[in-house]
Amino acid sequence: MTTSNPAEPGYRVLNPATGEVVETFPTASDPEIEAAIGAAAAAYPAWRDTPIAERARVASRVAELFAERGDVLAEIITTEMGKPLSQSKGEAEFSADIFRYFATEGPALAADQEIKTFSGGRAVVQRLPIGPLLGIMPWNYPYYQVARFAAPNLVLGNTILLKHAENCPRSALAIEQIMQESGVPAGVYTNVFASHAQVADIIADPRVQGVSLTGSERAGAIIGELAGRNLKKAVLELGGSDPYVVLDAADVRGAAATAWTTRMENTGQACNSNKRMIVAEGLFDDFVAELTARAESLTPGDPAVDAEGTFAPLSSRAAAESLAAQVQDAVDRGATLHTGGVLSAGGAAYFSPAVLTGVTPDMRAYREELFGPVAVVYKVADDDEAVRLANDTPYGLGGAVFSEDRERAARVAARLEVGMSNVNIPAAEGAEMPFGGVKRSGFGRELGPLGMEEFVNKRLFFVAD
Repeated sequence: MTTSNPAEPGYRVLNPATGEVVETFPTASDPEIEAAIGAAAAAYPAWRDTPIAERARVASRVAELFAERGDVLAEIITTEMGKPLSQSKGEAEFSADIFRYFATEGPALAADQEIKTFSGGRAVVQRLPIGPLLGIMPWNYPYYQVARFAAPNLVLGNTILLKHAENCPRSALAIEQIMQESGVPAGVYTNVFASHAQVADIIADPRVQGVSLTGSERAGAIIGELAGRNLKKAVLELGGSDPYVVLDAADVRGAAATAWTTRMENTGQACNSNKRMIVAEGLFDDFVAELTARAESLTPGDPAVDAEGTFAPLSSRAAAESLAAQVQDAVDRGATLHTGGVLSAGGAAYFSPAVLTGVTPDMRAYREELFGPVAVVYKVADDDEAVRLANDTPYGLGGAVFSEDRERAARVAARLEVGMSNVNIPAAEGAEMPFGGVKRSGFGRELGPLGMEEFVNKRLFFVAD
């Protein structure tokens, strides 16, 4: 096993609202990683053979504890990554919904599927677990991202090693504690504070059968290469630069308000956020004016207080500085910054919400994902131009189209090159709604019926007459 690199970032809680390091945690030793893999492999046969109804009952108890501990769980991630407290509570509740969905629907989704045969006998497709899995999870939704990976796989009968983001150690341990108290057997779910080198070793280990990553395009390329080299199944949910197309609107200010609220969710740090607003030319000026007014009305605030009229910090000072560099590049190349784009002084991670127009293909903001509170707005003359612009991106996660004429919006939405296309709603979200993208947004699906179709042996079982 490869020894950890001391230069790699360790696990720590760094409050982005203050720049203060609150607590540090040691990276796992190589023997601890080996023990975790061994425990996951040893626990797998018994968990696989546990009736699915019992596995579902355990997942239901996980849901109950997520719901019961919502306030405490919310405080943890607000400190860790700066999410406004009300949104943190909502994330804990959504995570409970996800576990509840798979506890309720999972047994039927995993049931044998009989197929028609032309040679006699009986044939079914069985959905069976495949073994220990590694989940590599991001910081922007510390509970929700884990839930959508762990819930279906626990119900299926897989065992899980969970490597969380380095800035989310408290939430990682809180999830593990919930699992233990819910009756998840030892070894079936294990948190590992692994280094990058140790992650590579876990993927290479023959006992581990697959890996799921939610993260950046860069991280996805690395994990995808490691998985391919070791012939392991991978699910990659990566970045996005989702188009948000407004063809017409009876209430332009209302349409802009919805777009702004969507963009500011989690301070703009959502993979499927509306990062490119594509607006019909007749609405454009009023739309931009409303976005600008809303941005200017916000002041920096403490996410733990979550007062109205304030905005939260980004997850880290480095993230805020990276976003500032992307915006400055656009301005230097001729884009118009209507408001915002100011990086706070000191070690805190505040970046004032910004509105950008005039972004062109030679700017970083045109091709790169802007992971923060920046509304980029484009003007288009007709539906065809809107579609061309919407699809002119290396990403393909989600997209939305709005019009008073629902059929018109549906025709445009049908032409989007994305994994999730929405009509007259920013995003169809729910435990039952599959999530995932195409192009450089990754591959595979989580949530909904498709969430149980990834790390599964779809075995043909044939009994001859």
